[in-house]
Amino acid sequence: MEDYKKAVVLENQFEAQLLASILVEREIPHRLRSYHDTAFDGLFQTQKGWGYVSAPEGYHLEIKEIIEDLRRNNSEDLVNEPDSL
Repeated sequence: MEDYKKAVVLENQFEAQLLASILVEREIPHRLRSYHDTAFDGLFQTQKGWGYVSAPEGYHLEIKEIIEDLRRNNSEDLVNEPDSL
């Protein structure tokens, strides 16, 4: 089994779920880890992000490209939304 290392920090649960579904679809081995800790009521998530995805190093570049594309598309969607006023 290959050594899994942190590839990218995730901003929120939605991003984590979307990325995970893409990685499964592309058959990219990965693990998601949340920074949430019930003892500290999510304190680390406000400081560090939602969590991170780890994978064998050979997949890191592809994972980073996927997450950058997701974030770029998400920010474009926010800019292109019509005002609800």
